[in-house]
Amino acid sequence: MTLEEVRGQETTMEIVDRVQSAGTSLEDLLVAAKKQDYLTVGVYESAKIMNVDPDSVAFCVLATDEEYECDIALQIHFTLIQAFCFDNDINVVRVNDIERLADLVGTDATGEPKDAHCILVTSPSANPWKDPSLDKLSLFCEERRSMYDWVPTITLPER
Repeated sequence: MTLEEVRGQETTMEIVDRVQSAGTSLEDLLVAAKKQDYLTVGVYESAKIMNVDPDSVAFCVLATDEEYECDIALQIHFTLIQAFCFDNDINVVRVNDIERLADLVGTDATGEPKDAHCILVTSPSANPWKDPSLDKLSLFCEERRSMYDWVPTITLPER
């Protein structure tokens, strides 16, 4: 039996459990990073950070939803961000619940929800931040890439 055949025998429930576990880890990571002020929220803000200090980026979350699925400009930004992440060995995931992500990252100074289409978890280069949830998500992404799922989709847990 080859490795591909063994992986093919994985049950659907095992896959669902891993994705749900990754969702819980992502939620924990975003909450912890927000407390430490290690979140960059917004497509343009994220692009600026990636351009100025790419070594500070530890993880990337791209949010998709049906409303913005046909937004060509946003899809181009996603493609460029993904390419940047791949080139710089930054793990990237997609989440299909933008409202839930917006709840997790909070509001801006005016009280409006932040643009949660792209969220970066950053870590200062001088004193890298370690979080167990970040480690779990890195392993999840590595495992998914080994199955040719380059940008895995994570489902956040129900509230």
